[in-house]
Amino acid sequence: MHDGAPAPSSRTSNFALSLALRQQSIDLFDQLKRTSLDGVGVSRETYGTSETAACALIEGHAQDAGLETTWDAARNLIVRLPGKDPALPAVATGSHLDSVPEGGNFDGAAGVVAGLATLLDAQQRGGAERDLVLYALRGEESAWFGGPCYFGSRALFGGLMAADFASPHRSGRKTLEDSMRESGADIDLLKSGQPILDPARLACWFELHIEQGPVLIAREKPVGLVTGIRGNIRHRRVTCRGEAAHSGAVPRWLRHDAVLAMSDLLVRIDEHWRVLLEWGEDLVVTAGVVETNPAEHAVSRVPGEVTFALEYRSQDPKTLDSFGALLQSECEQVGEKRGVAFDLGPPSATAPAEMSPNIVELLECICTDCGTDFEIMPSGAGHDSSVFANAGVPSGMIFVRNDKGSHNPHEAMDFDDFFQATEILNGAMQTAAGSTKEYRS
Repeated sequence: MHDGAPAPSSRTSNFALSLALRQQSIDLFDQLKRTSLDGVGVSRETYGTSETAACALIEGHAQDAGLETTWDAARNLIVRLPGKDPALPAVATGSHLDSVPEGGNFDGAAGVVAGLATLLDAQQRGGAERDLVLYALRGEESAWFGGPCYFGSRALFGGLMAADFASPHRSGRKTLEDSMRESGADIDLLKSGQPILDPARLACWFELHIEQGPVLIAREKPVGLVTGIRGNIRHRRVTCRGEAAHSGAVPRWLRHDAVLAMSDLLVRIDEHWRVLLEWGEDLVVTAGVVETNPAEHAVSRVPGEVTFALEYRSQDPKTLDSFGALLQSECEQVGEKRGVAFDLGPPSATAPAEMSPNIVELLECICTDCGTDFEIMPSGAGHDSSVFANAGVPSGMIFVRNDKGSHNPHEAMDFDDFFQATEILNGAMQTAAGSTKEYRS
């Protein structure tokens, strides 16, 4: 990653940012980091003071440049560059500003900084026919309130549920509703399920985000264009109940070992996953957070109970449904074989989302015009863009190559890659904002 002033690029493009905007973006990342350092990485807590401070920082930069700013009922920050015809649906971009605890500075924030740079560049060029809008969205991460996520974007379209508001904070001291109230959100309006944004008011949506995996690094390409976002089903606390016993006194054939039963289940699930991949299915499966009761477990005790987390993701809703049925069947078979019972607990689900083919085509054209090499790819991680796409807004995502993964303080996005991706975002948004073309299929 580069420090200090950005070097001039040898590449030429109609949508390249000025050196001043490039430097302003780098400085803004530094300022965001300083607002949320936790001693290890950055922690911008969902609907916490650190997330609010990050939004306020973006707001201050936007206002200083003469852009319009407002906060909606969910306390999403909205930055607007008015177009020449306000009756036309707007072209929008954005991402989230919260992070996981001890996370990195680029996850989410890269999309907000790039969006602000795009609006400022368009402002310097005299604007466009349509409004250009940036959303700094609240609460994309699932780490702070036990699993639910996309609070800010789901609130836009009336998608928050009673269970969301009751979600407990990881500290156990408050709920999401408490935190939202403290941030100034209009809880009564949000609980009514009334949308606070008509999806028809958006012509299209773009989100720039760091890639959270290794594909672009392996492919040696700076930019990825996303075709779809995997949905997921999460069982956050699966319980396997067997029977505790003395490790020396009970023979194998009389045991009801919860840990071995869990292991048996996961090996079977892994084998099904392998076969489904060979059949061409899109699927990823992950188990973790394995715990036996610390008040009871001992080296000399056959474990009578174990809990673990299990999630599976796919771009295909049918694959999610069929794998869920397969999981239930295997729980029953392993339970009968080993004399245990599995309780999957209540699942939480996020629907898959398809990016607009028209938007992907636009992004491909801009990449070609700018001379940027790119990879066409799905997103395994979830993003706010899935909410926009599933609300009927034509959507597209741009990934930025990023080393050392994400959700950790070692995210290593190179600013050369970031500015190439921002150039693509800039070109796509200004092209869409200057056109009467409708991207809805």
